[in-house]
Amino acid sequence: MKRRITFVQRVDAAFDPQQAVLTASSLSVHDLDAARQDRITVGLNELPEELRAVFEQSHELHFRWASERPYDAVAPFTSRVSPGLHVLYTPLDSDSSSEALCTLLRTIVAPSKDAQYKDCLKPEDSFITPPLLSTRFASSASLQYHTHLPDIQSLVKYIENAICTNVGADSNECRTWASALLSADSVDIDYDSISHALTVSGLWIDTPPGGWTDQFNKPASPTDQIEFGLLGAEAGLEPEEIKMGGLLAVIGQDEKLKPTMFSFPSRHQPLTEPATYTASFAPPTGLHPTMSISMPRSSLKRPPAPSTATCALHTYLTLPSAIFGDQYQLATTDPLFLDSHNLVALRALAGEMDLEAPDWVVPRWGSNWLLELATPPKSTDTDSTAGSSNWTVTIPLHLRYLPPSETGYRTAHVPWPIVFWACTAEDGTKMGVNPFDRTNLGWDGLFGPRTMFYQLQPAGERLVDDIDVPVLRIEGGDSYFQGKSIELGTCVVISLGFFWVLWRLARVAWSSGLGSNDGKNRAEAVHDKKE
Repeated sequence: MKRRITFVQRVDAAFDPQQAVLTASSLSVHDLDAARQDRITVGLNELPEELRAVFEQSHELHFRWASERPYDAVAPFTSRVSPGLHVLYTPLDSDSSSEALCTLLRTIVAPSKDAQYKDCLKPEDSFITPPLLSTRFASSASLQYHTHLPDIQSLVKYIENAICTNVGADSNECRTWASALLSADSVDIDYDSISHALTVSGLWIDTPPGGWTDQFNKPASPTDQIEFGLLGAEAGLEPEEIKMGGLLAVIGQDEKLKPTMFSFPSRHQPLTEPATYTASFAPPTGLHPTMSISMPRSSLKRPPAPSTATCALHTYLTLPSAIFGDQYQLATTDPLFLDSHNLVALRALAGEMDLEAPDWVVPRWGSNWLLELATPPKSTDTDSTAGSSNWTVTIPLHLRYLPPSETGYRTAHVPWPIVFWACTAEDGTKMGVNPFDRTNLGWDGLFGPRTMFYQLQPAGERLVDDIDVPVLRIEGGDSYFQGKSIELGTCVVISLGFFWVLWRLARVAWSSGLGSNDGKNRAEAVHDKKE
């Protein structure tokens, strides 16, 4: 097992050399003000058999979990996904996929009775296929899944039982590390068939009260390794570069912390000025809620990309099956509609698009939407009144009919979308893999391989909106129109209607028969008279 511990200090954070002390057997940090990333890498042969069975049938498998808590991302950890659990998967055999993956999902998600969760039976039936606009972008998985997951207690428990019990003498330290993931802002799990290794990463952006104080001991096994880094990040010489410098060490091998300085091109870049947004649904939502994305105009300044780059503002929505957009409405080119919502165009969509289906017949988890957003005209930038107001984008959505409940309402958990600038890089720029590169986010594969992303920061107390959806009230409530009453009444009405139709048909048939006999008698009478 290999472990990498990285602390990234902000530019204004103070540091004393005595806050990081390296000895022959350990390294300790004291009162450190920094963001922290912990990453462990485990070989496939170190995993239990049931977990190996999942990975051996996967070309690549990625889990991305993000907390509902807001945080201010720092370079080089500026990439984001919407809150919840995202699974991106490419089967080893394109004609089949692993049912064991769905079994694993049910274990790590552990949905409760009232959870908003679409059961996974087979990935090809429960996952959606993202529209990969860039086939050259190698890190784009072929199947995608998302579910609402406020915490990862079940995932942490699974890591403790499935991974930490197989790492030998360091199992207690592994369990301690796994328990710490409960407070992480995001957790990534990655596997690919090339490396045959499983990587688990946890990210903590906010410093705990008093700063980070911890001790990292030399691993007991000679095959294990712990790398430590204390770094700072700043803008590189080129617009697409991030420059980092600080101290590095391999615990148990190095005698002292070694200074370092390096730079690398990065797809995910920080904005030089604070840029935030909020998402909300205006009450009452009804069955046709409208999502509003509000941004201060000061947050919409062009990102620090090269002057020759083309930049556009986008939002990427991750919608559960209970709520969806009308693809025909949002894909319109009608300028009146687009201007009224401050939209430019619908760029990509995937998932459940049936406009009429109730939620209980929708097999897949939901849908994704990539929309390009309009920005304020430059003429208003100099207007102090306009500059102090917010720029609001509205996206009309629709709710599906949900199963009945005892209260007459069900809750749809809608994660906040992400908002970001996408800018083209200069020709010849190589966005190679860097030590902190983060791919397979679900939306990055919708752009070219040299695109640079600048993400706005969500500003809110909780990055998930709960919408109360009116549904049929089942037996047990105090409403007159209860489920059983309506069911019985419907059967009675249908039966009465059926018998009424039969009665009308019988009358028509009887009347037709009488009419035929009368006509025959009249014809015979006329014939006799002529004779």
